[in-house]
Amino acid sequence: MQRLKNNILVVGGKGLVGNKIVRLLQERNPKTAVFIGSRNLDPALPDALQIDVDNPGSFTSIAEKNIQLVVLCANDKSNHILNYCIENGLDYIDITKPTPDLEKALRFTENRKVNSQIVFSSGWMAGLVSSLAFLVEPHKEKIQAVKLFVYYSVNDLAGVSSAHFMAEHVAKPFKGYLENKLIWLKHFLNSEKHHYSFGIGKRQSYNFDTPDLFILHKAEGIPTVQVKMTYNSVFITWLLGAFQNIKLFDVLSLSMRRLIFSANGKGDQTLFDVIVDNGKENRKIAVQDTLGQAHLTAFCTVLHIEAMLKTDQKDGVFFSHQLHQPLEFLNLIRSSEAIKVEM
Repeated sequence: MQRLKNNILVVGGKGLVGNKIVRLLQERNPKTAVFIGSRNLDPALPDALQIDVDNPGSFTSIAEKNIQLVVLCANDKSNHILNYCIENGLDYIDITKPTPDLEKALRFTENRKVNSQIVFSSGWMAGLVSSLAFLVEPHKEKIQAVKLFVYYSVNDLAGVSSAHFMAEHVAKPFKGYLENKLIWLKHFLNSEKHHYSFGIGKRQSYNFDTPDLFILHKAEGIPTVQVKMTYNSVFITWLLGAFQNIKLFDVLSLSMRRLIFSANGKGDQTLFDVIVDNGKENRKIAVQDTLGQAHLTAFCTVLHIEAMLKTDQKDGVFFSHQLHQPLEFLNLIRSSEAIKVEM
């Protein structure tokens, strides 16, 4: 049976972000069939498929349901889903990978014949930052530096995976790039004061690892890329910096670190600033989503998916920002009442 372009599988579709992606897809694309993939099958969900990313034998239902596009919202460290999509010519978009896993996945695609779209969208808020950077400075070759300043509210509703990521990586060095030189950094060090948009004001901001560091430097050739983060609580921001300074995270158990980074808020805004240095001036673009991180990530992911559904898209391996023209993408982002963009 011929696979249909509008049959989509969201692996991890019961999670915080995955569930929002499913609902947005159904609302915006009513003719699209959206299936929810999960390790534990839920009989109450009529479009649920039992998909275990660690067990390729569970992927048979993908062919049975004529799936043409797989959205990965679950951690697939072994790249079984990626391999299945490449081998079977299925479109694929992944929003989950931290930088080391992203690098591994990219190596996995090398020297492979790709007859579909393989899209990596693991940058901050589903890869939104790169699109914004190239919106404020379309001439990529002029960009000397990109800085991302993230404002994170502990009152925001965050998924368990976010807490687990920080708990697992807070004590590990990560790669940064300064004037084309590799530098090793650690979270919550190297404080820098930044004046945040949308009325937040001046805050101390600390090192933070997102795949944008790798994507903007390695894929787009930006000499300097930095990411800094502050919490809505000045005290919490200071405390995490103090913990890192005295190397407390190095001795705490994983369970204790998970407890520190767990967020059980009922919802709050998320916002960030992108500063682009083109050698002559700094240009800033700021984004706020009053519905929080999960909504912004899901909304941007759905915009990427809708771009992938277009019949004129080329096959190959892409980052999500490469699916769009920056100005058109900005207009799509602004179509959400919850999202504000200031330039």
